[in-house]
Amino acid sequence: MGNRRYYDPEFKREAVRLVLDEGRSVRGLEKALGLTDGLVRHWVKNHLERTAVSPDGQGTVADAKRIKELEKQLANLTMERDILKKAMAVFSLDPDQSSSS
Repeated sequence: MGNRRYYDPEFKREAVRLVLDEGRSVRGLEKALGLTDGLVRHWVKNHLERTAVSPDGQGTVADAKRIKELEKQLANLTMERDILKKAMAVFSLDPDQSSSS
C-alpha cells in the first residue's frame, strides 16, 4: 500500500473555508499545513462543484446531475415495464379462443 493519508472532513472544510472565505492562497495554505501540491485546490474544486447553483436556480449542479440520472433510469424502467405488459398480454391469450374465431 502507498503512503496515502486520510484527512478528516472537518479539516478539509476548514481548509476550503480559509481559501474561500478568508482569501488564503491555496499554495500558501498547502505549504503551511504540509500538504502536497494541488490537494487543497482539489478540495476547493470539489466543494464548488457540489455547492454550485444549477443554471435553472433550482438546487445545486450535483442535484441537477442526480435528477437527470434518475430521470434516465425512470425512462428505462418505464420502457421495460411496458414491454413486459405487452409480453404478458401476448402469452396470456387463450389458444382456444384465438382458433375459434
